[in-house]
Amino acid sequence: MTRISHIELDDRNLPPPTPEIEQERKVAIYDLLEENSFSLPKRDDRVVPEGPYRLQLSIRDKRLVFDIETEANEKAAEFHLSLGPFRQVVKDYFQICESYFDAVKSLPPSQIETIDMARRGIHNEGSRVLQERLEGKADVDTDTARRLFTLICVLHFGG
Repeated sequence: MTRISHIELDDRNLPPPTPEIEQERKVAIYDLLEENSFSLPKRDDRVVPEGPYRLQLSIRDKRLVFDIETEANEKAAEFHLSLGPFRQVVKDYFQICESYFDAVKSLPPSQIETIDMARRGIHNEGSRVLQERLEGKADVDTDTARRLFTLICVLHFGG
């Protein structure tokens, strides 16, 4: 019951994603729905609705919005996170991804592997920042944070 069963990105106001970004997005959503750990901690004396949860991610008023409902479409939680702590790591991640996509086309495997290791390191940093920002709001494991970070990147950079 501590999981996300449905995820939606509210990207209505964003330009269409590039084919590479669309592929990353599809893979992240698929992997996230296949396996994730997501729960809402008890806060104060409020009752926390049980999962599984439906999650809508969006950016509103320059804030990352997690809108969470139960499977019965009842509001479970909504929280807004400042994008400030994500800006640099998202920028770094997109730059290294661009280098990786270019490298795959022309560089030898050893150089591609080096770029990929750097890409994974930046991705890990982004997931760590996300886990810190979610502290007290939602509990997620590292793999779930990594996949959510990928989706945040898609939203943050507008495709």
